[in-house]
Amino acid sequence: MASAVSILGNPGTGSVIIYNARSCRRDFLTITARVVAPKKPNLPELSIKGIPHTDLRVREIVQRQLKTRPDDHSVCRKPEFHPEFLEEAYDRCKEICEEYAKTFYLGTRLMTEEKQKAIWAIYVWCRRTDELVDGPNAIHMSSSVLDRWEERLHDLFNGRPFDMLDAALTHTVHKFPLDIKPFRDMIEGMRMDIKKSRYENFQELYQYCYYVAGTVGLMSVPVMGIAPESSYDAPNIYNSALSLGIGNQLTNILRDVGEDALRGRIYLPQDELAQFGLCDEDVYSRRITDNWREFMKGQIKRARFYFNQAEEGASKLAKDSRWPVWSSLLLYRNILDAIEENDYDNMTKRAYVGKTKKLLMLPLSYTRSVSTSFAF
Repeated sequence: MASAVSILGNPGTGSVIIYNARSCRRDFLTITARVVAPKKPNLPELSIKGIPHTDLRVREIVQRQLKTRPDDHSVCRKPEFHPEFLEEAYDRCKEICEEYAKTFYLGTRLMTEEKQKAIWAIYVWCRRTDELVDGPNAIHMSSSVLDRWEERLHDLFNGRPFDMLDAALTHTVHKFPLDIKPFRDMIEGMRMDIKKSRYENFQELYQYCYYVAGTVGLMSVPVMGIAPESSYDAPNIYNSALSLGIGNQLTNILRDVGEDALRGRIYLPQDELAQFGLCDEDVYSRRITDNWREFMKGQIKRARFYFNQAEEGASKLAKDSRWPVWSSLLLYRNILDAIEENDYDNMTKRAYVGKTKKLLMLPLSYTRSVSTSFAF
């Protein structure tokens, strides 16, 4: 499962192959020759919130990034690039963003030029990081490759970029108060992907979602900016950005269940599958049963919870930054709607939002972005 590498935007797919099928266990109670299936739990019994932010040290990241300029631990020396080289680097980032995250890219066009370039540079780094695990060369992936990538990250934060695309991010982290920890945490999420193919409960899955997608929200807020009248509420705005990343990744997971199963990976809480009388073999069989539908209803409800948490923060970002965030929010909500419209068949059908519907969402997301109060 790829991270939500668009800056609160474009979905990803795929992963490396690690197979670890669990045995399928169903307990039945036999009474006078009748077999009674376990009673399905009520949906609210599923956990909604993940592990506490304190365990991820999110507060420390927020405090460091709320400073007005990068401090000494972020960038050791001012990078110096020829203006034409830097312009070319940002142009290349723009091209990549436009190609792979079209809807989000259109939203960024409302931002100031400085913010646009920074967001494109962050998007490209996140995409390249994700490609290490999910790209065409993923078969060669190893911990040592990620270790080298992390060394490159430290180098670019210290003004020593390896290539042109790294140079764009080096310039960005000098202009905006970006902390290195969310970037390092995303690499840690890639490490999880090459080591882990099952998640016992939602707490484990939440940690993965934070690493590969929640971090994108934390990277983005310093660039997008907070509306002056909302500066007092900065911690909650960061929480909203984190929630949007979590919601996006949960949606990716639900959309890609069938594709991930073909790679031997199941990004669904094992204990919750068991609550509905399901197991890995049910996923591999690709059969859509009533139990599966009920299970999926709970998973979709959880993803929507995180999108609801993200709404308030989206309306408190700087005005020129709200449109791409609202575009992402509406796009991913529509993916959840598509799963429901497919009768919860995310095994053999891919839930997607067509190009026409995406274009129709742009005016709506723009309206949301300029509103200060709204309700869905």
